[in-house]
Amino acid sequence: MSLDHLFSPTQLGDLNLPNRLVMAPLTRQRSLPGNVPGELNALYYAQRANAGLIISEASQVCPQGQGYAWTPGIHSAEQVAGWRQVTQAVHEAGGRVFLQLWHVGRISHPLLQPGGADPVAPSAIQANAECYVVEADGSHHKAATAKPRALELHELPGIVAAYAQGTANAIQAGFDGVEVHAANGYLLDQFLCSNSNQRSDAYGGSVENRARLVLQVVDAVVATVGDSRKVGIRISPMGTFGDVHDANPLETFSYLVEQLNSRQLGYLHVNRPDWLGGTFEGYDALLRKLRQLYQGTLIIAGGQTAESGEQAIAEGLADLVGYGRPYIANPDLAARFQAGAELNPLNPATLYGGGAEGYTDYPALG
Repeated sequence: MSLDHLFSPTQLGDLNLPNRLVMAPLTRQRSLPGNVPGELNALYYAQRANAGLIISEASQVCPQGQGYAWTPGIHSAEQVAGWRQVTQAVHEAGGRVFLQLWHVGRISHPLLQPGGADPVAPSAIQANAECYVVEADGSHHKAATAKPRALELHELPGIVAAYAQGTANAIQAGFDGVEVHAANGYLLDQFLCSNSNQRSDAYGGSVENRARLVLQVVDAVVATVGDSRKVGIRISPMGTFGDVHDANPLETFSYLVEQLNSRQLGYLHVNRPDWLGGTFEGYDALLRKLRQLYQGTLIIAGGQTAESGEQAIAEGLADLVGYGRPYIANPDLAARFQAGAELNPLNPATLYGGGAEGYTDYPALG
């Protein structure tokens, strides 16, 4: 099968992308103490600079935003310096990279929170989900998420400000842009979805209210960057990761997408969290509806192959295609697709935490 569409160049704001492959954001839990990226992370990303665009792993915008051990942040000077190593390595390898801005909300535990505090959420509803914690003695394990407390109205401007500061830090670290993480059951998705948001104030109830914080964050991020084309947003309509569920995803995400049109962002990134299994009945129809509504660049991700990505672009369903797990095991994914070469198998045991094994030691062709 020809991959002419997938390997055609395109423009994203002021970036020239040599192909339509996107390395999707992938949590790998390999940060140094202080949640600082290091040389190993720089090598990992530089190996994958063949993607048209790299979107970094999710990075917490404040200490409160952390839900897993060893995930990077973008709120300290040390983290900014660590990320600068990464962006320099990617750029030297000819790549382009955005940073994904993250706040986990209720998907956390007091062991990960400043001062052992409870996690925060739109409402005080505990998620049926897990996080990854480190005990005082250094032992680490999965743990059930703790019951969160509901954010007070006066705290929400501080959440928005944390995203804005994370954005400023990302640009200082040399990133080409940022992606607002509003997917996969984390804080912004918790506000969007009806089962996790039971608020009765201006941030709960109607779809307009549930989308309010997301749009305020997007506006603050755009204002910080100064160029809306350097900002993307990721959503996961019909996703249930993190124990979120929306009663009417068509209404909720159609409204959000229509509001995003006026922001003229660099892209909208729609993710189907296929790693969880499930049939996602009705997802394809919803995706096509969102494609009709959205007037800008659309990235789709979740279970994509070279062939499905080519077809999606040829049909106009997507402009760019995100690949997650294939990029973990195949640092030279673009070359393998072009050559029709076999892909390396993924080692599930090395996905999270650890060192070079299963991270920077996957072989390239030849």
